[in-house]
Amino acid sequence: MVSSGPAEVPAEESGRRLLERRFTARLLPQLRLLVEECAAREGLGEPRRGEFVLAVDEIAGNAVEHAGGSGRLVLRRVGEELECRISDAGPGFSEEVIPELLPGLDGAPKGRGLWLARLVADRFAVTGGGPGTGPPGAVVTVAVRLR
Repeated sequence: MVSSGPAEVPAEESGRRLLERRFTARLLPQLRLLVEECAAREGLGEPRRGEFVLAVDEIAGNAVEHAGGSGRLVLRRVGEELECRISDAGPGFSEEVIPELLPGLDGAPKGRGLWLARLVADRFAVTGGGPGTGPPGAVVTVAVRLR
């Protein structure tokens, strides 16, 4: 049997890549600006643009803080959505670790980033391994509708 190669993905499903960057803590401020510029160029208006940029920043900050100090961001336009995927090589986690209610009401300054990102997203997902479930790392996807 002869393989004809990988199946083609329809253009709308694969999306149009707007930005791809590897990042560290030092590059987070620049990354925020680039995401903001791309979101504005794609027509994401305020206040949704600010919420989206904040969500992306929180996820990227978590990758730096909890997953080895770096990550990779891919920002795409998929149909009428702006989608950001942030991947890392850390220990991984699952969406179950994100509380349903606002964390930190006891005065703790941490624990709100992923909760906030899930709250403002029209689509949110965590994929990848957790400890003992496969290759290290996690991929967090956050997407918002443009219209």
